Amino acid sequence: MATTPRKTTSRRPAAPRAAARPDVEDTTAVDAQETEATGHYVTGQLSGVDDRTEDVRIIPPGAWRQSWRRLLMTGQIDEFAAIVLHPDDYELYEDLDPTNDQFGDLVNTAAEQAGESLGKSPGPAPSSRRTRRR
Repeated sequence: MATTPRKTTSRRPAAPRAAARPDVEDTTAVDAQETEATGHYVTGQLSGVDDRTEDVRIIPPGAWRQSWRRLLMTGQIDEFAAIVLHPDDYELYEDLDPTNDQFGDLVNTAAEQAGESLGKSPGPAPSSRRTRRR
């Protein structure tokens, strides 16, 4: 039985790693993903105690990680806010002490500014059959 030679693909040799520089911290893949995900913010107004309103920076919902969304869905709002708000604005969030509705308004504003829609899912379509066949 004759065997056909396997096709091989040539690979480029890996690029040599740059020498470590003492002024640059080594980053892991996770750190790089975090930087990429948190690299951009949109600004929205957050209302709070005494109807005080302040501008805060927030990561748009389309860039949220699923783990962050799970925090939000399980009611861990402060932990969630600590991640999605700009680090310099988190203290302002704590001072404003917004209601769920006020925080939701900020999230909706962030989505609108990023050109995203947070509309509710319509769910499954109803059956097109009006009556059951017998």
